[in-house]
Amino acid sequence: MIFHETEIPGAFTIDLERREDERGFFARAWCVEEFAAHGLSTRLAQANLSFNRSAGILRGMHFQRAPHEEAKLVRCTRGAIFDVIVDLRPESPAYRRWIGVELTAENRRALYVPEGCAHGYQTLADGTEALYLVSEAYAPDSEGGVRWDDPAFGIEWPHADNRSLSSRDATWPDFEG
Repeated sequence: MIFHETEIPGAFTIDLERREDERGFFARAWCVEEFAAHGLSTRLAQANLSFNRSAGILRGMHFQRAPHEEAKLVRCTRGAIFDVIVDLRPESPAYRRWIGVELTAENRRALYVPEGCAHGYQTLADGTEALYLVSEAYAPDSEGGVRWDDPAFGIEWPHADNRSLSSRDATWPDFEG
């Protein structure tokens, strides 16, 4: 795996290191030793799959509060997503900053979301699937979120005119921090 640290400390894009031959390729998509060597969480508590019928679906911005903060490894297995992280860690030099990464079935890139960051994405293609490996089990009492369009962050979503949100995601409060 090839790890690229982003502008948000502890957040990485991860590309496959492919071993190719005439049959195709083989690549490691997860390795506890490589994640540990980069200081990333190696705990896996859940694997979640999200199917999205159409382009423009926006899911987020979600996080889990302590003591159930979670790290995520997100990969698009079908279609394409614009995946976003917002750093909500007051001690971070990137506090309140966001990054967006295009993850597609074709580029096979993954995004590592560290604990203390909000996460969400918007689908870029019909029939998109995203797979999440998550470090903590879902804890409803620790669930939190911030608005996808909160002016405190200024996230630039790609499909401004074609957006579909759940009622819950549409009503997250403005960030207070």
